[in-house]
Amino acid sequence: MTDLQREAPEKEIAMRGPIGGPRLLLRRLREVMAEPISPQERLDKIVIHIAANMVAEVCSVYVLRADGRLELFATEGLNREAVHLTTMRKGEGLVGLIAETAEPLALADAQHHPSFSYRPETGEEIYSSFLGVPILRGGITLGVLVVQNRVRRIYPDEEIEALQTTAMLLAEIVASGELQAIGLLDTEMALRRPLALKGVPIAEGVGLGHVVLHEPRVIVKQLVAEDVKAETERLEAAIDAVRQSIDQLIERGDVGPGEHREVLEAFRMFAYDRGWIRRLREAVATGLTAEAAVERVQSDARAKLQRQTDPYMRERLHDLDDLANRLLYQLAGRSFATAHADLPENAIIVARTMGPAALLDYDRSKLRGVVLEDAGASSHVAIVARALGIATVGEVTNVVGFVEPGDALIVDGTSGDVHIRPPQDIENAYAEKARLRARRQEQYHKLRDKAAVTKDGVKIELHVNAGLLVDLPHVEETGAASIGLFRTELQFMIVSQFPGMRQQQAFYKAAFDAVPGKPITFRTLDIGSDKVLPYMTKVEEENPALGWRAIRIGLDRPALLRMQLRALLRAGADREVRIMFPMIATVAEFETAKGLTEREVAYLKRHEYRLPSDLKLGAMVEVPAILWQLDEICARADFLSVGTNDLVQYLFAADRDNKRVAGRFDSLSAPVLRALKVVVEKARASKTPLTLCGEMAGKPIDALALLAIGYRSLSMSPASIGPVKAMILATDLEAVGKFVGDLIEAHDAAHSLRDELNRFAVAHRIPV
Repeated sequence: MTDLQREAPEKEIAMRGPIGGPRLLLRRLREVMAEPISPQERLDKIVIHIAANMVAEVCSVYVLRADGRLELFATEGLNREAVHLTTMRKGEGLVGLIAETAEPLALADAQHHPSFSYRPETGEEIYSSFLGVPILRGGITLGVLVVQNRVRRIYPDEEIEALQTTAMLLAEIVASGELQAIGLLDTEMALRRPLALKGVPIAEGVGLGHVVLHEPRVIVKQLVAEDVKAETERLEAAIDAVRQSIDQLIERGDVGPGEHREVLEAFRMFAYDRGWIRRLREAVATGLTAEAAVERVQSDARAKLQRQTDPYMRERLHDLDDLANRLLYQLAGRSFATAHADLPENAIIVARTMGPAALLDYDRSKLRGVVLEDAGASSHVAIVARALGIATVGEVTNVVGFVEPGDALIVDGTSGDVHIRPPQDIENAYAEKARLRARRQEQYHKLRDKAAVTKDGVKIELHVNAGLLVDLPHVEETGAASIGLFRTELQFMIVSQFPGMRQQQAFYKAAFDAVPGKPITFRTLDIGSDKVLPYMTKVEEENPALGWRAIRIGLDRPALLRMQLRALLRAGADREVRIMFPMIATVAEFETAKGLTEREVAYLKRHEYRLPSDLKLGAMVEVPAILWQLDEICARADFLSVGTNDLVQYLFAADRDNKRVAGRFDSLSAPVLRALKVVVEKARASKTPLTLCGEMAGKPIDALALLAIGYRSLSMSPASIGPVKAMILATDLEAVGKFVGDLIEAHDAAHSLRDELNRFAVAHRIPV
């Protein structure tokens, strides 16, 4: 027995038990943490105190390194010469088994367990009983804490719980990085190891910067409770407050019946789950603060659920994370809301999910990239990210759990690669890639004044999509013919209250003034689905993409649409004004919208306002029903604009924001191209001007197919103008038209034409 063990006061031993022991141990360990000693001395003292408190002859700490091996960092009872020499792989031996499963392991006869691995240098052959627990932080295994006894004994649940609580404090020591200097040379702790993750490319570009969490974590600084009763009361009060907030969310009148309510009810079920509440109370009873108890229980749950293969169980992880975050915010007295105030330079936003309005809240001059757990390439936040030119990757599983604020991070929006804490060689390679991309952009810029004409002399009109005043200089920079799509809803998203008619008029006039001599095609307010205005109550619907949105809101709330139309008409006095209505499903809807516009024109005439010199009204082709009304709509509309983002998802009845189904179809499949070709043919026959403004237009390979089936006017994000123009200049349109035409007619409709088209492009040296 060591001197420290002999010095343990009898009153401490007398107080040992499921409550007294852990509290005393945590207080003693807190004192050790405050001592001005080396990291190794601190760890050595900690294992001595744990062994004494647990009445164990052995206490050992193993730390997981970046190379995946567990290294013995400190021990009381085993051979000290084995420290920093004994290592094992995850899954190897009892310690490796705990690290792999993230589950405690208690054995009365350890040496007869099938996973037992004998290490002669440690001298552990004389010990029978074994209790080990994972050292977890945020659900990530950082190491293993073990106690052993010579005699065979059964470790009760109270002791397992006490050791798990102690392991939480060790997790903070490991996470602090102070142990880095005392391990084997040239190794790193697992928590700080570089990680390479894969996601879905959303917005092209390369971003190098540092992590900023979209929902900042509450940092738990005080782990040990001064007053267990007071902490219990704080926990109970916070639980009640969170439950009430969830109850109010569900019981408010704007949540109707159906799937959305069922999801919220499931969320409420977790908040009232007796097992979860019991574990929180037990953690506080061991001597933790309420915040530390929440973090401890959630870390255990996260470790278990991350290893589940059942998709439903893995999805529940988000619910539990959300609940834990709400509790921590409640305990900290903070609002459960996003804070964007002090964005550092070279920031990369990491989030589970994010709406387009939230992205617009950030200072774009400091933003270098965005990484999302849940967001597809066709989601509205993806469209905004591309419009802003921010490198973005989505569907990166559990990325929020793998990063800490300030971590170095690289986002490759072209390949979908995300590098967390990248090694220097990776960072250097991506810095060079960013420089190459900048040089390529310079080459594209040189094409600015060159007409977009194919090799066989066919002129193609290229336009840019916009939505904010900051986007408008891109027209001049890229040499685009016009603003082919101006998303008016973005202006509504970035203000705190609904803009009045005068505010809207001033905004639209500023847009006209920013691009003198260039047409702007304004799309009327397209809200609904995932585009929710922050000052308007969200209407919960079972299928929001098919629900109350876009022109449907405008026609049901004509005062909103008329206000916007009046603002556009007044702002466009003596100019050409182009207005198009989104999500037109029937000719009658277009007629009604056109009638409202004519009423506003009559109103302005009556009150002697100056009118636009030319007014053109168009319809968006994005609802499949309109494909069978093209003759009628062409006879009534001044122009058509195809919105492929919605049209394609509706054609396949597959929500583009649902990652389970978004990958089940390809825009370059025969059904899509056949449908788009019909639009071209009908517009050409009626001499109706036609532009395509969906995301397909901005991808060179997709744009190549669009040219092949007859499109001559494309609108896209500013960053896409250069690559698409380079493709056009290298294309013989007659050859690609025949090639794609034959594919559409002969090809299996269930199969994408993408590979064949890529091979054609390579063979004909067309850059795509």
